[in-house]
Amino acid sequence: MRIKAIVIRIIRQFIRDKRTLGMIVVAPIFILWLVSLVFSGDKIEPIIGVVNGNTALLEQFETVISYDYEEDALKDLLNEEIHGYIKGEETPLKVVLEGSDPTSSQVVLHTVQSAFQNLQPSTNEKVQPEVIYYYGSKEMSTFDNIGPFLIGFFVFFFVFIIAGVSFLRERTSGTLEKLLSTPLRRWEIVIGYVCGFGIFTTIQTAIIVFFSIKVLGMMMEGSIWAVMLITLTLSITALTLGTLLSAFARNELQMIQFIPIVIVPQFFFSGLLNLETMSPWLTHLSKIMPLSYGGEAMRDVMIRGKGLTEITSNLLVLILFSVGFMVFNNFALKKHRKI
Repeated sequence: MRIKAIVIRIIRQFIRDKRTLGMIVVAPIFILWLVSLVFSGDKIEPIIGVVNGNTALLEQFETVISYDYEEDALKDLLNEEIHGYIKGEETPLKVVLEGSDPTSSQVVLHTVQSAFQNLQPSTNEKVQPEVIYYYGSKEMSTFDNIGPFLIGFFVFFFVFIIAGVSFLRERTSGTLEKLLSTPLRRWEIVIGYVCGFGIFTTIQTAIIVFFSIKVLGMMMEGSIWAVMLITLTLSITALTLGTLLSAFARNELQMIQFIPIVIVPQFFFSGLLNLETMSPWLTHLSKIMPLSYGGEAMRDVMIRGKGLTEITSNLLVLILFSVGFMVFNNFALKKHRKI
């Protein structure tokens, strides 16, 4: 009978908590749906540029762009308009790759080799072009490619959870209510919590970046201080988002329930996985993912060796996200003030 009483109590608890009951069913379905969208896409169809190539060479590629000047091809390569280009007038064959994505580079090389094999059907030897990597190198691994996004993802994930749960405990323990009864303004409380947690996120950022680069040996072409700044900015965004969403949770379990809605889409649509293989409408989701801007800025510095001036736009977007979350959090605190 005592066991039966416990079972009945748990059942009633779940029935009263409609949100948890719904998440038990909705969250797995939502995540499986996201996985199906991500991994049911097409393979990469490389767009090849050919500089001063003849008609026979151009006809070997399904999607090809002809250039008269190499400067134009290089510009399109860096703007991700093409996946690589061939110097058609040079012997031996020279292929220029952007190089920051090993998977894309391998697809381009395979396509080029197949094309030249078709032009020379009499030989059984594979064409071995001279490969020029604008970024990275032949030794660059997939881990080097996704490493910058992984750093950003784990920082974002843990800061979001810790900040959200900690701020929630402040509210449920009555501390927040006491602060709201003082002359302190709501925006002062929000900024105070952000600055307080920011000290620990700075320490976390330094440890994770040092471990990733010095111990794991991730590729590092740019300034480590730029990486620190990006990661810190991203963690502040996660911090402000976590404190904002904690206002809509009544306990730690409900805070954890935001993970499938907030964190999982960041993983799939921020650029950690190749967006080129997904449906075009899915790629637009990355525009509303803070991690996509942080991850791209990290990749620009760690793999492409860019400086602060070249990642300013991504940092500004992250700052705008943080400011927006703080503003909304200021309004969310209104419902907790006792009149």
